[in-house]
Amino acid sequence: MADRKEILILLYNIADLLEFKGENPFKVNAFRNGANVIRKLGDQFDLYLKEKRLGEVKGIGKGLQSVIYDYAEKGESTELKSLLTDIPETILELFAIHGLGPKKINILYDELGIKSLGELEYACKENRIALLKGFGKTTQEKILTELEKKKYFSKYVLLNQADKIAKEIEADILSIKAVKQISRTGELRRVREVISELEFVVLFDKEKPFIEHFEILSKQESKVLIKTNYQIPVSINITKDAEAFEKKLFITTGSKEFLTKCGFDFVRIKGKDESEFFKSIKMEYVIPEMREEEYYSLKDKLKKNSNLEFNKLQGLLHFHTTYSDGRDTLESMISKAKEIGFRYAAVCDHSKSAFYANGLNEERILEQKKLLKKYYEENHFTVFQGIESDILTDGSLDYSNDFLKNIDFVVASVHSQFNLSESEMTKRIIRAIENPYTDLLGHPTGRLLLSRDSYKCDIKKIIDACAVNDVAIEINSNPRRLDLDWRWIYYARNKGCKFSINADAHSTEDLYYTNYGISIARKGGIQSSEVINCLSIDEFKKFLKRKVKRSI
Repeated sequence: MADRKEILILLYNIADLLEFKGENPFKVNAFRNGANVIRKLGDQFDLYLKEKRLGEVKGIGKGLQSVIYDYAEKGESTELKSLLTDIPETILELFAIHGLGPKKINILYDELGIKSLGELEYACKENRIALLKGFGKTTQEKILTELEKKKYFSKYVLLNQADKIAKEIEADILSIKAVKQISRTGELRRVREVISELEFVVLFDKEKPFIEHFEILSKQESKVLIKTNYQIPVSINITKDAEAFEKKLFITTGSKEFLTKCGFDFVRIKGKDESEFFKSIKMEYVIPEMREEEYYSLKDKLKKNSNLEFNKLQGLLHFHTTYSDGRDTLESMISKAKEIGFRYAAVCDHSKSAFYANGLNEERILEQKKLLKKYYEENHFTVFQGIESDILTDGSLDYSNDFLKNIDFVVASVHSQFNLSESEMTKRIIRAIENPYTDLLGHPTGRLLLSRDSYKCDIKKIIDACAVNDVAIEINSNPRRLDLDWRWIYYARNKGCKFSINADAHSTEDLYYTNYGISIARKGGIQSSEVINCLSIDEFKKFLKRKVKRSI
């Protein structure tokens, strides 16, 4: 069956090409709106497609159904092929450049014959884009910046993608009978937020079966680079000696800066395992996640290994349901939360300013609150009424303080107007933090890894404001965010901040993102006592009442 993501890409591509060709705007919007409907349906779409019931879905007309069914059956699209009859397929590359819409791409194609990213970059460097009507030098510079970003981002994958690839490689390696032991190492073992290389250490009893299993691109001493179809390189450190395995694992885990600053001799490492390696230089054991250059300059109180594990989290905080833009119902989300060990929850659907996400107005919040009460009466599982309230441009939240009294848990987040100056954005966020009803600052810097940079803000001042106003800081576990950045966790901990580790889940499957947030928290040395999700339900109720009276 066709992959849902493939179908979404197909529909957006068709919409872009239709607009590029100047087709009827209603037809263009039909494809874009249809893609948005499918995105919101989530897993439900798979069932509709499998049972050929797309006609029951509002917003997917007969024309769209025909295109989707055609692709699902053939694995290719007749509609897309038709649109690409007289233009090269490489034109689709241009639609991925932020700031270039179909109309501008049409001008580039008609005026300069640009039909690929390479040609676009060349035209920018030849100063041809700046001379085009409607573009100018500023637009040309922005396009060049976007092209450079795209090149940089192409060298990395997100943490969850690296994790998935690593599992596939591990299964393949373990299928070789000669292999006795395998471990991830390098960036993935240290849990970097984006990964440029997948590296493993392998112990085997015979080298020949191992080497013959792969196509070797290069071999340097005992490290081989293998051929794969993955975006990033995959290398394997090989050995027949168990003691050498432990030393290779330690050295390749790195980071080099950490090992060097701590005083390890790369040639003569004493001991049989990592615990003994640290003892040999009279140093406490450091968990792999924390072995970064930054560790060396930390204050002693921040150097303690994180004790955080999934089973220490009691509260599922900040998740979305079908009430706003979630793909699963409240009942489904809580059922999964209970299954994986959570003991209470706080649903935080989007607020009324988030019209794009079907945000909740005051009336719908009160309606949801009644549902939560009924759910508790029937299931004896507490779900607090929360909201992810948009921080408006002036720093106010999008409900009055008088109404916020009805909400148990308020997450304040920026979802719009990302281009403010550093000073304006900082003031905006601090004003929201100072609101007495704000409990948590959501995804503090707004970054989307390998996609969008953080907005400009003084993160130190923002962390300081959270500490002063007793507002927790989110470590958003979505692999595209992992925000707060782990480098700032140490500063926030030193200021005495509390944290909340949240999947920001929009489906039951997303709840497992929590593990990535825990890994990032461990990287920052966070202790369970610093995490509000680790509070018991009674302790969490006290947290909610620390500044304002709430009838919980």
